[in-house]
Amino acid sequence: MRRSRGFVVIALSLIAAGLALIAWKVNVYGYPLTPNSMSETWTVQARLRVRPGDGPVGVTLTLPSATPGFGRLQEDFVSRGFGLDVQENSFLRKATWTIRRVSGTQTLYYRAQIYRDRNQQEFAPVPAYPDVPELEEPFATALQSITDEVRSRSANIASFAAAVLARINSASPSAEIRLFLNAPEFGGDKVGIARTLLAGARIPTERINGFLLTEDEPNATPVTWLAVHNEQQWLFFDPQSGRQYLPENLLVWWRGGDSPVEVSGAELQRLEWSVRRNEIGSLALAEQRAERHQFPFVNFSLLSLPVQTQSVYSVLLLVPVGAFVMVLLRNVVGVRTFGTFMPVLIALAFEETGIGAGLLLFAIVVALGLVFRFCLERLRLTLVPRLTAVVTIVVILMIGLSMLSARLGWEVGLSVGLFPMVILAMVIERMSIIWEERGPQDAVLEGAGSALVATLAYLVMGLEQIRYMTIVYPEFLLIVLGLTILMGRYSGYRVTELFRFRDLARPAEST
Repeated sequence: MRRSRGFVVIALSLIAAGLALIAWKVNVYGYPLTPNSMSETWTVQARLRVRPGDGPVGVTLTLPSATPGFGRLQEDFVSRGFGLDVQENSFLRKATWTIRRVSGTQTLYYRAQIYRDRNQQEFAPVPAYPDVPELEEPFATALQSITDEVRSRSANIASFAAAVLARINSASPSAEIRLFLNAPEFGGDKVGIARTLLAGARIPTERINGFLLTEDEPNATPVTWLAVHNEQQWLFFDPQSGRQYLPENLLVWWRGGDSPVEVSGAELQRLEWSVRRNEIGSLALAEQRAERHQFPFVNFSLLSLPVQTQSVYSVLLLVPVGAFVMVLLRNVVGVRTFGTFMPVLIALAFEETGIGAGLLLFAIVVALGLVFRFCLERLRLTLVPRLTAVVTIVVILMIGLSMLSARLGWEVGLSVGLFPMVILAMVIERMSIIWEERGPQDAVLEGAGSALVATLAYLVMGLEQIRYMTIVYPEFLLIVLGLTILMGRYSGYRVTELFRFRDLARPAEST
């Protein structure tokens, strides 16, 4: 009983390990589960036109940093003759172009490729509590009145912020709210007013600016959102509607109410933003992302091997899958075959010829080989010389079929030379022995069984999903290994046996 339990534990542990590794690569590193899947990326660009003065010129642009839901794949800085310095930390990045002297209008570009990254949730560090704003009258009294009223009708920071925005956006705002909306110093800036009112309750806030990534926008316009910290996490609000949410397609570019561009020694003539939507293969995106972020497994992935080596492994990794198909057909269905792995190797040979032509060529070579094998039997050769003679005959048959195919213009027949010669020789030898010992019926049945297993193994190994899983997720073989171990202890009836002994299952006829 303990051995049975241990065997099940080992098999299930292998399956669980394979599934866990696959889930880890999918959820953490973004590897796709299906081939040919595509992912959205966006190319965002800032174009700055500056007119220099007589002295040194410096242009500083705030760059995208931590953005919930998005990651940065690559970025480019384009300028002519300018020096470039990028200063960055986790939550603030700035690029500064400098030049000692230049004449004529200059154009500077910043371009980045953005992709969706659900693991990116950081936005900004935990802020300090703001001081209560020192406002002149009547603004100080109005601020106190608004905060006292909202506090009495809210349960937490989220409901407090929502209530403040609701009052600012009300069709008939109160006198206190109208005072702020009409004040020249606020200029009708709803985010600025909301931040002032929330600061009156000592609630940390942040203005965030960015772009909604949708379709192509040659002239994109920044949008503004309000971020509120509730002592545990950042909450995001639409300042126009007061709703608490963050659009999935909002790329945060810079924070605060200041301009993202600072210019010294020149005049900023124009700042243009543009967004372009792209599609890229999900696997290619995952590889680039893994390489950029130097994920620990990237150097141990099969995808990092040379292309020629990958091609070899793309075939070798299919052998266990084909062998598992054979396990099912032999242990569960009861199909009889020549040897253990011969059908799988024959299935690999079908890769070159296709299933229809491969079966035909297989049948022709084996049938002709049997004829010559029976002729050799009369010579009473020992085992090794006899096998050598069979291999030689197989090669001669291949050459003959290739020459005949060339004459008839049948290109598929030219692939017969790619069949495994030794495997075909062993099939002929094995079939001839069974023919002599148990008769032609058993020999033909095992030959047909081998062809059937090879055909089904070829069809399974040829599935695009199976090929993709074995090369991208080699841990998939742990699942195959676990299932094989489970099948290794199967001792029940086979399907063919149910048909063979069906008469025994019928109740005895009364006499």
